[in-house]
Amino acid sequence: MFTSVLMIEKALTSADVEFVTTLHGDEPVSFHVLLQPRGEQADRLLRAIDDVALGELDEAAREGETPEGEEAQDMGEQALEVSLRALRATGDTADGRLIADHPLDALKTMVEEVGADEVIVLTDPHYVEEFFHRDWASRARHKVGVPVLKLFSYSKA
Repeated sequence: MFTSVLMIEKALTSADVEFVTTLHGDEPVSFHVLLQPRGEQADRLLRAIDDVALGELDEAAREGETPEGEEAQDMGEQALEVSLRALRATGDTADGRLIADHPLDALKTMVEEVGADEVIVLTDPHYVEEFFHRDWASRARHKVGVPVLKLFSYSKA
């Protein structure tokens, strides 16, 4: 069985689930999901710049409405549960947890705990962070000791 740690920031869509569950053909995969709610990981200005870069001006204007704190935590728990159910529905195994602080430390710990074969980072594009190599995938490549695959989720959750 192939062991993947999957870092996400929102609920997986059906397209996302199909994408990650077919990466290894017919080989069964054990997914260990880490979810950090979007409102917890980047400040509003960076998120707004990313929205503008993607041509999503309405989204940029609504960045102030992004849940933070307890509300983000509650939404994160729901997103994690939806994602785990969707992964399990494909026949793969899946467990996961929310992370609030230091996502790369949590990632490194999980990779070591489960003996992961790879890390998959599946997020919306974050152009500012990616340009400066401060996004999760770029930083994880220097920290976790296993291959890191960076994928973009373009569909809305």
